[in-house]
Amino acid sequence: MRFFKSLRWLLLLAVLVPFLPASANASVFISVGFAPPAMPVYVQPPCPQPGWMWTPGYWAYGPDGYYWVPGTWVPAPYMGALWTPGYWGWNAGLYMWHPGYWARHVGYYGGINYGFGYFGMGFAGGMWRGDRFMYNTAVMRVNTTVIRNTYIDRTVIQRNTIVNNRVAYNGGPGGIRHMPSAQERMADREQHMGRTAFQTQHMNAAMHDRSAYFNNNHGRPPVMAQERPRGMGGANGFQQRGPGQYQQRPQYQQRQMEQGRPQGQYQQRQEQMRQQQQMRQQPQFQQRGPEQRRQPEGRHQQREQHQPQGRDQGRDQGRGHWR
Repeated sequence: MRFFKSLRWLLLLAVLVPFLPASANASVFISVGFAPPAMPVYVQPPCPQPGWMWTPGYWAYGPDGYYWVPGTWVPAPYMGALWTPGYWGWNAGLYMWHPGYWARHVGYYGGINYGFGYFGMGFAGGMWRGDRFMYNTAVMRVNTTVIRNTYIDRTVIQRNTIVNNRVAYNGGPGGIRHMPSAQERMADREQHMGRTAFQTQHMNAAMHDRSAYFNNNHGRPPVMAQERPRGMGGANGFQQRGPGQYQQRPQYQQRQMEQGRPQGQYQQRQEQMRQQQQMRQQPQFQQRGPEQRRQPEGRHQQREQHQPQGRDQGRDQGRGHWR
C-alpha cells in the first residue's frame, strides 16, 4: 500500500511540474485535494548562540502525506542574511509549496502567522547592526547568558500580525487572503540563497521520522521545535563563529552546498589555523637564542679544515665571517 502511495505521488509530480514556473520546478511539493493541517501551538526554545536565526516549523509533504518539520535555530549563512519562510499556496485546484530562502530582506510568505517574529508580514524578531544580529526579546527567546545583543520593541507586533487562526496555507477554501505588498515583491526580486546544508539535513531527518507524519500524530507532533537542527548535536556539532567571521559572499556558500561540503568547514579550518598560531607563540615554541642554535664545534672545525685559506680571508674581508 505504501508503494502505491509513493508511486501515485511521484506520477502526479512528474505530470504537473512542466506546468509550474521555471523558478519553482526544483523544490515544489504538491498535495492534491486536501490542504495542509493547522499550525500547532508550541514554545520556542531559546537561541543557543549569537548569530543564529530562527526558522519556523512547517508542514512539508512526502510520499506518505504531510509531516512536521520542527522549528529550529540555524547559523546565519552570511552576515546580513534573513530567512523568508516557505508557504503553501493555492493554484489551479492544487496546494503547492513555495520554498523559503535567504536574502537581505524578508519577502512574501503567504501571510502565514508562524509566530516568533514571523506574524504574516515581514520580520519583527530582530535586525542586523554591522556584523552583529540584534534580537528583539519581545518576540524572541534567547539565552541571555551567552547573548547580549538584545532590545525590546513591542510595537512591531501589531504592525506585522495577520490573524489567521493557525491556517497554514494561502488562498483556496478557508485559506488566508493576503496578497504580497510592494515591499514584499521587491524583496522577492533580490538575490536569493536556498536552504543551507543544516536546514536540508534537518528536513530530511523529519521526513524519515514516522512520528512526524500527520497520519500518525494527528496534528500533534511529538517534537515541534528544537534548539539546534537535527543531526547537528552539541559538542560534536557546529562550532559557533565569532563576530567578523561570517562568510561575506553567499555565492561561495552556495558553491559549498553544491559541492557537498558541510557549511562551516571553511570557518573550522580558520579556527584550527588560529589555534596552531597560538601554540607557536607559547614559550616552549619560542625561537631559541644564539647560544642555543650553535652547531657542534667538531662539524665547523671539519669544514674549516677543508676550506682554502684564501677563500676564508675573502669572506672575512667582504661579506663577513661565514660562520
